Amino acid sequence: MVNSFTKFRVFPIQWYQIYPLFWNTWAQRTLKNALTLQKLNQNTAKNLILFLGDGMGIPTVTAARILKGQLSRQSGEETQLEMDNFPFVALSKTYNTNAQVADSAGTATAFLCGVKANEGTVGVSAAAVRSQCNTTQGNEVTSILRWAKEAGKSVGIVTTTRVNHATPSAAYAHCVDRDWYSDGEMPAEAVQAGCKDIARQLFENIPNIDVIMGGGRKYMFPQNQSDVEYPGEKKHFGTRIDRRNLVEEWNNRMKNKNAHYVWNKKELLSLNPNSVDYILGLFEPGDLPYDLERNNETDPSLTEMVEVAIKILKKNPRGFYLLVEGGRIDHGHHDGKAKQALHEAVEMDRAIGHAGLMTNINDTMTVVTADHSHMFNFGGYTPRGNTIFGLAPMLSDVDQKPFTAILYGNGPGFKVMNGLRENISTLDYEENNYKAQSAVPLSMETHGGEDVAVFAKGPMAHLLHGVHEQNYIPHVMAYAACIGQNRDHCMSSSGASSLSAALPSLTALLTFTRFLC
Repeated sequence: MVNSFTKFRVFPIQWYQIYPLFWNTWAQRTLKNALTLQKLNQNTAKNLILFLGDGMGIPTVTAARILKGQLSRQSGEETQLEMDNFPFVALSKTYNTNAQVADSAGTATAFLCGVKANEGTVGVSAAAVRSQCNTTQGNEVTSILRWAKEAGKSVGIVTTTRVNHATPSAAYAHCVDRDWYSDGEMPAEAVQAGCKDIARQLFENIPNIDVIMGGGRKYMFPQNQSDVEYPGEKKHFGTRIDRRNLVEEWNNRMKNKNAHYVWNKKELLSLNPNSVDYILGLFEPGDLPYDLERNNETDPSLTEMVEVAIKILKKNPRGFYLLVEGGRIDHGHHDGKAKQALHEAVEMDRAIGHAGLMTNINDTMTVVTADHSHMFNFGGYTPRGNTIFGLAPMLSDVDQKPFTAILYGNGPGFKVMNGLRENISTLDYEENNYKAQSAVPLSMETHGGEDVAVFAKGPMAHLLHGVHEQNYIPHVMAYAACIGQNRDHCMSSSGASSLSAALPSLTALLTFTRFLC
């Protein structure tokens, strides 16, 4: 039951906001800051950081901004997220080659490998067909993480999901099915045909990834081996049919390289990053818990993992590439649990701010984006300061019942009582796991198909502007750091000559494409 304070709670509006002087002064200050951007940062990026909010569409960004402010007892709308302070913003078109509304695997291949791909596949081109093992070979595409490693940089992956989930796996794996987490999830014929599961590829494809942190422990251990943290729970037992212990193999291979395997927060934070060159942190058998449900004693926050990762990676004089995924934003939305999703987004924003304090904008390019959106939105003419999880200020003029500002287009929140929409006035709609009402009943809410935002700062960040295909992102980041196929301009006084040299081949490709159409 919702008490009266919760039901009508609003956060205070500052008194000075009624005066035009306040708004005019703020706008003029913003204008002066914008004018400073005319001097572009064209340095070479020593470090690259990509923050990926899985499912963090623009409505999620806006709602997370309001939540962040309200957590500090402000009205929220005027609050600034860390990403709001990035000077350059673009839009990214998220569709997969075979899907108008994308999934996280095909999109990850785009923003990590620079190539659009089919839904459900990671690290392979659109010539590969989902679940068909024999379409893998010859269609592999490499990622910016590999380009950075080959350039001598340190590289890392930090995620709140399994480290072999869709987004992180595109950084190192080539797999025609995102669900092939271990050989225990693969069809026997695919294993017999020589296809590798994603967990195995994590350790075999790119030698010595410097930092790996997230969940997914059970996929690294032999089938039916009990978990170190949950020894009595069968759902957390190992899944590997091949009986390999990938963690033990990693430990043996790395034993003379200042490498550490950790599985809880205490072990992680007890390490001295100055004496650690490689870290494998697997903190849960599956995904990490939602931040609202996290055990502060055993599970590190995303911010804590990012801090350790940067401290280890930044020791390399050649710099680093770091992929950070706030992966459970997506899971919260799929479950219709907006409160979980938005708190995950706020925690990722906290990690973004902390990374900014640990790096220098002059030599570090940081990009924040999403892979896709969700069927999430909020509205209903709510007044300033209305709690983001609260009610709209009026009843429906059709069924005369209240409704929350946050709603989903589809999902598990659809409920009918006696043939009518459920009356939520008797429910605690600000409870952590409350499932917001949806228009269409589904067991899991779906992704949305609209463009997502790209925020950028640091060297060459101005190249992210306007509306771009999603696969453009790693090309810009590689260009900024002089890695991958974008190196020639770094050896000349200007990038113009190398760009003009590339234009003939690009023109030929476009002409060929038009001919095919």
